[in-house]
Amino acid sequence: MAELLDLSARIIDERRLDARAVRITNELSEVDDRIAMIESFSNVVVIDTDDGLLLFDASGKATAGGVIESLRAWSDAPVHTLVYTHGHVDHVGGSGALVADGRARGHRDPAVVGHENVQVRFDRYRATDGWNQAINARQFGGTRQASGAMLDGERFLPDDVAECSTTFTDRSGLRVGDVRLELRHARGETDDHAWAWLPEQRAIAVGDFLVWAFPNAGNPQKVQRYPGEWAAALREMAALEPELLLPAHGLPIGGRERIADVLDTIAGALEGLVADVVEAMNAGATLDEIVHSVRVDPDVLQLPFLRPTYDEPEFIVRNIWRLYGGWWDGDPAQLKPAPKADLATELAELSGGVGALVGRALGLSEAGDHRLACHLIELAVQAAPTDVEAHEARSQVYEARRRTETSLMAKAIYRTAASESAAQVAGDAG
Repeated sequence: MAELLDLSARIIDERRLDARAVRITNELSEVDDRIAMIESFSNVVVIDTDDGLLLFDASGKATAGGVIESLRAWSDAPVHTLVYTHGHVDHVGGSGALVADGRARGHRDPAVVGHENVQVRFDRYRATDGWNQAINARQFGGTRQASGAMLDGERFLPDDVAECSTTFTDRSGLRVGDVRLELRHARGETDDHAWAWLPEQRAIAVGDFLVWAFPNAGNPQKVQRYPGEWAAALREMAALEPELLLPAHGLPIGGRERIADVLDTIAGALEGLVADVVEAMNAGATLDEIVHSVRVDPDVLQLPFLRPTYDEPEFIVRNIWRLYGGWWDGDPAQLKPAPKADLATELAELSGGVGALVGRALGLSEAGDHRLACHLIELAVQAAPTDVEAHEARSQVYEARRRTETSLMAKAIYRTAASESAAQVAGDAG
């Protein structure tokens, strides 16, 4: 029962990530009396009650079969209530399979509970299916299935996803059998996020408010995130003095002081970013100046639960700017810019041609100046979109940059760019 808690305790206490904290095994482990967690692309938290099972999240479509197999090896009781911590597809996509399994067993469909904005999200996903399939393929390395959320032929939001039967706005008390919980809404990674306080168990189910990596509060391809409110929610959780923390990604955490340490540290990192960006905005700094000056303490980024392996602080800086300042970056030329291809053509002519841009980009890349190299190679390809030499160099430059990055989001976008140019070269060769 204590294996996962022992592992997380060692990692946190020793400040040393010598074992994986996020595992996609679809295996179930008991973490407390009548409380279990299934480790999947999105974890499923299971609580055994007198009226049946209470679940937090249903994982994704692609992982649902393994989740259900582990769940049913532990209990054949009906799923009484399914709570969505939020409407991301890796948390709700497996709900259809879960409902179908219950019906096959002769069970009533579970009550499905979520924040009122979950339905708004579902509507948006259905309206932007192609867009969401494209950006998630890019975010997770170029394949739709890499996210663990979808299967071939599926829409981004599966057609059989279980809709919420009960919604709430701010807080909602809920009782399932002998288990009492309080659902609380807070904006953080999403505007439809809920977390739960279970007072008798001294436990919190936190969804994606903790993911065993730097908070996903900046994601460059997704809608607005809310780092300041995220931090406030973490402070609110810590004030309850929970003894058990159950996240949707990564290991559970036990122990009041250990949980407080983690929550307060993450909150502090987010609060520091917000304060520094807003201070610079108030002083008249442009987005470019802020992006290249606001930093998180490198020692903080080495903590095993705050490493920038998925999202990263630089992206969060941009999201804070967008939240408080809008989309314009402060550069007058960028307010109503010329087409990029026109600018690239002009600069190529001024520099001596596309070949000069390509050569300089490769030289900068080899010298380790990947940021500048990427700018120049993009100009080369924008000026000459069918130039094989430019695309060969672009693939090389972005592959080199990918190897230097830490966050999955940056790595995946650069990998996609490299693959796009490689495909262009291969197509021309064919």
